[in-house]
Amino acid sequence: MKLLFATLLMVFGPAAFGAWNLDPTRSQISFVSIKAQSVAEVHRFTEVSGRISADGIATLTIQLASVDTLIPIRDQRMRETLFRTDLFPTATVLTSLDLKALDSLAPGSTLEIATEVVLNFQDRELPFTAELLVSRLSARRVVAATLKPIIVNAANLGLTDGIEALREVAGLPSISSAVPVSVVLTFNRAP
Repeated sequence: MKLLFATLLMVFGPAAFGAWNLDPTRSQISFVSIKAQSVAEVHRFTEVSGRISADGIATLTIQLASVDTLIPIRDQRMRETLFRTDLFPTATVLTSLDLKALDSLAPGSTLEIATEVVLNFQDRELPFTAELLVSRLSARRVVAATLKPIIVNAANLGLTDGIEALREVAGLPSISSAVPVSVVLTFNRAP
C-alpha cells in the first residue's frame, strides 16, 4: 500500500507537472500614466524574468530601471525620483497557480482564472486579484494575459511624493495616481 501511495505521489504530485520559465522576448508589462487630466501615455518595462515552480508558485521579477517611456529624460526621472532604483532595483509579483488545471488544458484552449497576487515593491506588499486568460499554445508553451487592466494606486505603494516631484519638475497641472497595468506573459515548460 505504501508503494502504491508513493507511486501515485510521483505520478500525480506537484513535481510531476514540472516547472515553467518566462520567455521575456514574448512577454510584456505595460502601464498607462495620465497627465494634465486627459493625456494618456503607455509605458513598459523591458526587462522581466519569472518562473512557475513545480509546486505552482509563480514569481515574476521586474527590473525597475528598465522602464521605457520613449523619452529618455522621463525614464531617468522615473528611475531616480519615483522608483528609486538605486535602493530598490526590482519589484516582484507572487501568486500560486493550479498546475493540474494548466496541464490539463489542451493546446488551442483557453481558461479564465482569478488569482490572488502580491506585489512586493520597495518595502511594501500590495495584495490584489488578477483576472487572467490563460491560453495553451502548445504542449510546451502557455500565455497568460490580463482580461482587464489592474488598477494600481500609487498611494498604496508610497509613491505619492515621487509623483508630485515628477509633476513639479515637468511643470504639469496633474499626474494621476491611479495607474492601469496590463500584462502578457509567455511561459515555456522547463526541459
